Amino acid sequence: MVTRRSFIEAGAAAAFASVTKVSFSAPTEAPTWQHGISIFGSPRYRAEFRQFEYVNASAPKGGATRQAAIGTFDSFNLVVAGVKGDLVVGIKLIYDTLMVPSLDEAASEYGLIAEAVSYPANRAWVRFRLREAARWHDGKPISPADVIFSLNAFKKLHPQLAAYYRHVIRAEQTGEREVMFTFDKPSIHELPYVIGQLTVLPQHWWEGKNRAGNRRDISQTTLDPPLGSGAYRIKAFEADRFILYQLFADYWARDLPVKIGTANIRELRFDYFRDPGVAFQAFQAGVLDWRIENVAKHWVTGYVFPAVLQKRVVREEFAIRNIGTMQGFAFNTRRLKFQDPRVRRAFNFAFDFERINQQLFYGLYTRITSYYEGTELASSGLPRPRELEVLEPVRSLVPPEVFTTPYWNPINADEKAIRANLLEAVRLLFEAGFRVKDLVLVPPGSNEQFSVEFLIGDQSLEGIILFYQPALRRLGINAVVRLVDDVQYTNRLRDWDFDIIVAVWQTSLTPGNEQQDYWGSLSSDVPGSANLIGIRNPAVDALVDRIVFADNRDDLVAATRALDRVLLWNHYVVPHWDFGHLRTARWDKFSHPKNMPKYGISAFPELWWWHAAPPARTGRGE
Repeated sequence: MVTRRSFIEAGAAAAFASVTKVSFSAPTEAPTWQHGISIFGSPRYRAEFRQFEYVNASAPKGGATRQAAIGTFDSFNLVVAGVKGDLVVGIKLIYDTLMVPSLDEAASEYGLIAEAVSYPANRAWVRFRLREAARWHDGKPISPADVIFSLNAFKKLHPQLAAYYRHVIRAEQTGEREVMFTFDKPSIHELPYVIGQLTVLPQHWWEGKNRAGNRRDISQTTLDPPLGSGAYRIKAFEADRFILYQLFADYWARDLPVKIGTANIRELRFDYFRDPGVAFQAFQAGVLDWRIENVAKHWVTGYVFPAVLQKRVVREEFAIRNIGTMQGFAFNTRRLKFQDPRVRRAFNFAFDFERINQQLFYGLYTRITSYYEGTELASSGLPRPRELEVLEPVRSLVPPEVFTTPYWNPINADEKAIRANLLEAVRLLFEAGFRVKDLVLVPPGSNEQFSVEFLIGDQSLEGIILFYQPALRRLGINAVVRLVDDVQYTNRLRDWDFDIIVAVWQTSLTPGNEQQDYWGSLSSDVPGSANLIGIRNPAVDALVDRIVFADNRDDLVAATRALDRVLLWNHYVVPHWDFGHLRTARWDKFSHPKNMPKYGISAFPELWWWHAAPPARTGRGE
């Protein structure tokens, strides 16, 4: 999701040049090899563990599932995702990573391609020893050269991952099956864990030739099915129509402890739909097997077809415990019209969440009040002593409310409250220099009406904005909705060509480098970054650094809560709503472990298995 061409090109070139392969360098200190990594503390599972506790080790392998994907695809190249083309859904199924996270721990990983990991107490570097058995689907071994090639490709061509790996200044081969990453700074506790998540790509395939005899180019999109190393391979596809993944019969890692009881469904098919409503109809008809339901109206009123009543379609909610989410109307602060926080706050006073929740969402949602909603990282009340220690050095750079007032969203309990909130919005706008001319709102330094465009690529959002429009028009604001196709939407985001969008940021329970990409000044003008708002705020930068360099869990939580307060009181978004659970529906032919992992959400299809042939269906939902 990104701009200043010279900045990204120069930065990418420098990053690429500094990460090089140096074969068999002498180690600076003898490695102490471990089977796993935990950001803080020790991994839960011991070196001799046989399987994760939450899996069904006896789950049968077989069956198939069909799911919906919305939009289009024209690329299998993971490296340029978000910069070029529309990446096909599920492509990571064909690849393995150095390490694998456990789903019942907040921040621990165990070896997959890497059988062991080593790093010093100050975490200034990390070294991985690759498994001798690790293989690509063509039988060739996965090598340190593949690992280095992958890191270089992501750093050079993928803006978000370039930010994620920005502290890696050198990657080198230090043994026959060893690769070492050196960091620019010590004491960033998450970096070994971050590198463990690296998706490893086959250098020999990407530098080889395709069937037409042309050399492949990893900087471009491609529909040439890539070579993988993971549990699945691409069996068949038709661009913009479907993608079919099939279990790879000779998967090298299927008996490893981190893979026992996973990848149980033989075929995974994703059918593409342009219209989410048509996808729902396809599910009702039994064409699709599994569905994540994100439309409240469907959840309340749509599941009344015969198969549901006959319990051949099962609905189930899974608690979301591993992700903190901010979703909202996000302002492009690169534009002069949104640079005053009072203007942004006025939009919140005009937003009638309560009526939207009742009339459109059946009262299912609560209002978001944190960028880390649903986790212990979310701020609340006034800053606690540890948070105050973090905030004190930036006191002069942040809104005073950070220290004096718990963050709050306006509440439209009744007509009186609605009028009062609109009057407060008017007061804020006038305070920011706006005035009324010919019954319309005019910004300072202009004689034209204040106009804003809501850019969306999802038609389901249109009704929400149309509900919002009348209140903005009562303030004298000309608010329009612009619905565009996927390609236009992606391109306009890349060029920062928007006023207001609906944006979503998700954060794990251990935030780190990605926070620089979300909110940091260095990413604000980088094409493809997640800093959609364009935040350039020295206080935010300082607090993000406190998160990145936190050396214990308590400091991490305090720094994140402090950042949360500063982001909230700068009013960069009009917060939306949250449910706290993943709503799913499925035709009754899949099973999951009785005790689902705490941080796995639905863990579909990773931990599920096919338990019976689908029931006969004679028509729509029959």
